[in-house]
Amino acid sequence: MVAALAPVETPAEIVDRLRTTFRTGRTKSLDWRTDQLRRLRTLLTERGDEFADALHADLGKSRKEAYRTEIDFTVREIDHTLEHLADWLRPEPAPVPARLGGATAHTVQDPLGVVLVIAPWNYPVQLLLAPVVGALAAGNAVVAKPSELAPATSATVARLLPRYLDEDAVAVVEGAVPETTALLAERFDHIFYTGNGAVGRIVMAAAAKHLTPVTLELGGKSPVFVDRDTDLKAVAGRLAAGKFLNAGQTCVAPDYVLTDPETAPALADALAAAVEALYGADASAHPEYGRIVNRRHFDRLTALLGSGRTVTGGAYDRDDKYLAPTVLADVAPDAPVMREEIFGPVLPIVTVDGLDEAIAFINDRDKPLALYAFTESDTVRERLVAETSSGAVGIGLPLAHLTVSDLPFGGVGESGMGSYHGRYSLETFSHRKAVLVTPMP
Repeated sequence: MVAALAPVETPAEIVDRLRTTFRTGRTKSLDWRTDQLRRLRTLLTERGDEFADALHADLGKSRKEAYRTEIDFTVREIDHTLEHLADWLRPEPAPVPARLGGATAHTVQDPLGVVLVIAPWNYPVQLLLAPVVGALAAGNAVVAKPSELAPATSATVARLLPRYLDEDAVAVVEGAVPETTALLAERFDHIFYTGNGAVGRIVMAAAAKHLTPVTLELGGKSPVFVDRDTDLKAVAGRLAAGKFLNAGQTCVAPDYVLTDPETAPALADALAAAVEALYGADASAHPEYGRIVNRRHFDRLTALLGSGRTVTGGAYDRDDKYLAPTVLADVAPDAPVMREEIFGPVLPIVTVDGLDEAIAFINDRDKPLALYAFTESDTVRERLVAETSSGAVGIGLPLAHLTVSDLPFGGVGESGMGSYHGRYSLETFSHRKAVLVTPMP
């Protein structure tokens, strides 16, 4: 006799089940929260190789890169949260005016309830589980939706997460647009979405029907300003390492470079040398260089290669989804590569007359997720911070701000809303509730 298959829960049934758990109050205790975080840490340390294999299948990520940027990254986030969570959760006193005669006031961090985390495909472990860390630390029940565009990773998450975490409080829902649409029809207490702006608008519109708060971690064209008289060899090395990590498929990757006409040729040559130093003469044979996620994105990227003069790279193999690390010079401000977030291994260089024109160029476009600068001038640094708007500013090293748990990570305007990492994750997935205690006569 063939055993009957267990019925598949609908999104509505999953949310109802998790909400029932939340209402028992068990997710609110510090013991439950820390236990779930430790279990998640154990999952990542015990089964890290399985995640690494899945990441290689989906994106061609090397084991070293999978651990550095996804598995170990998330473990560090868990460790930081476990170290500080009890202190973060302590009630914070607030001053009370004398007219309230002896009253005391404080705030507490209240869990929101049942939250939805929707992850992208480019860092499908980190960008799913790092928000889940914050949601669990805040005492919520969580529905985790991995990306269908990283199917091996999605299947690994769906198989392993229920084995380690409280199944009555944490659920994984796999699938594509129909499943995500069905989830968004449910009432959640917070929705955390990482991805592109087009889907972000869909998420926000769905959330509005239930007045559900959202965190949108989007992207955009993160600019780099390279000042004259900088060490171009050092600049190029750091710039190439940040740009071509994960084959350029990073939301805060340097998207384009602004520099003056005199600096641009030397920088282009330095970038060509830096790419070869990183990946050799043929990056397709280098074990640390990844692949484009699918052919749709591959075709989109190769269509951008004619936007300027190829300094290095330009080679590609559609069957292998390989696109070489590519630097383009003599790129016009309105070239196709400058019209959308690149999200791939193509780096255009655009010339500007100097800092004033660079600031105007940045401010004429949507607010980016990150802005990077290479300069020795304190004045230039101060002006870029003060006169532009972006999710973050990185001076001297791209991407590094993500690794600082005490810094908020998030965008502004078209690059997103809300932030997370460390204490900011707790704030995102909690309500700061005001409490006033007034003595009786």
